Amino acid sequence: MNENPKDMKADASVVLQVRKIGNSIGLILPKEIVARLNLKEGDKLFPVEQPGGGLMLTPHDPNFEKAMTVARRGMKRYHNALAELAK
Repeated sequence: MNENPKDMKADASVVLQVRKIGNSIGLILPKEIVARLNLKEGDKLFPVEQPGGGLMLTPHDPNFEKAMTVARRGMKRYHNALAELAK
């Protein structure tokens, strides 16, 4: 996905329908959307709930981002100790 979510606009002409797929349900994305977002079979999208009940799909794992924020904070705080250990 190489588009910025803030740049994307709602397209009222595209409606996604929830369908039964095996024992699950899913959404089928039209090929135009798949091409525009540069998605391939096997790509992972993570759902993120938005204020107001909306849902955003992102290729970035929000849990990983949280973990990296904590890790960066620790690396900054213990920079000198980590530099000594790296010698």
